[in-house]
Amino acid sequence: MNLETARGKISEVDRKLVDLLNERARLSLNVGAAKRQWLKDQGADGEPEVYVPGQEKRVFEKVRNLNQGPLSGESVCAIYREIMSASISLQSEVTVGYLGPPGTFSHQAALKRFGDSLGYVPYAKIEDVVAAAAKEEITYGLIPIENSTFGAVVQTLDTFVDQPSVKIRAEVYLPVTQSLLSRYQLSAIRKVYSHPQAFGQSRRWLDQHLPNAARIDVSSTAKAAELAASENYTAAISSEVCASMYNLDVVARDITTAKDNTTRFFVIGQSSDNPTGDDKTLLMFTVDHREPGALCGALNVFAKHKINQTAINSRPSRQRQWHYMFFVEIIGHEQDANVSSALTEIKSYCLDLV
Repeated sequence: MNLETARGKISEVDRKLVDLLNERARLSLNVGAAKRQWLKDQGADGEPEVYVPGQEKRVFEKVRNLNQGPLSGESVCAIYREIMSASISLQSEVTVGYLGPPGTFSHQAALKRFGDSLGYVPYAKIEDVVAAAAKEEITYGLIPIENSTFGAVVQTLDTFVDQPSVKIRAEVYLPVTQSLLSRYQLSAIRKVYSHPQAFGQSRRWLDQHLPNAARIDVSSTAKAAELAASENYTAAISSEVCASMYNLDVVARDITTAKDNTTRFFVIGQSSDNPTGDDKTLLMFTVDHREPGALCGALNVFAKHKINQTAINSRPSRQRQWHYMFFVEIIGHEQDANVSSALTEIKSYCLDLV
């Protein structure tokens, strides 16, 4: 096949693809209308959920199985991510809040999960994202919950204590590579800005290469890049995405201690998704610390009901001194029979359970 013939056939395929994409979009609008009608028949107010993680996962699994190549499964799913993003935007006006400014890892994770067709709203602090989701000022929020190198994001846990009404709809994993960005050579840098998590992930490199530079915490890695772009003899630990956004040079690449460094994010909203058979649930509770074995008794309930615990953290409850809120992540959904039974039983050990 010669070049002209090949290009002609591609043009014909493009025409068919555009027709099929618009046919799919019209069907997506029908799905949205059917959801609204179902809510109306149930006598419920409000808008239906347009982002359904369980259904999204099924679509990705289906197209991977249908794919015969030469495109990779990852490429096909990336294409479908944008198709579904466009479909969501047709059904409803959806806004996603994230820890800004633009260019943060939270922003990158939001784009990875929701695609380019939705509206994105940057917030200065994690608690602002969660508060906006709780007040329904945004449709969904995306917030970091833990890093594989530096552990739990305590700001997020503290915010859950303040805003217990928000629900987790999905999780997103984003490989994170930190770089040193600046307008100056390494030897001239006297001050480094970054988020506390990024400092923790890059501590060994900084100790070796910039031991005398001041390390100043800011709200995000993108904010750090913004400051480094405007101040003399400063640098930022941030992503290379921010280097081009803020006109900075990449002084050193991949300065993280662990080369498989990954951050996990939560998508939050007003409700959780339905059970899929592959679920996790985050519980938040307090126990009476005056009662010997109260925490042990609560945790043993999960073992009794054959429920695996994948993580446990604690933060001050802010109810009184030396009183803690425990965060336990388990495998399963609150509607699963064993999880439901465990949640009923664990109440006898807990002062508060969310």
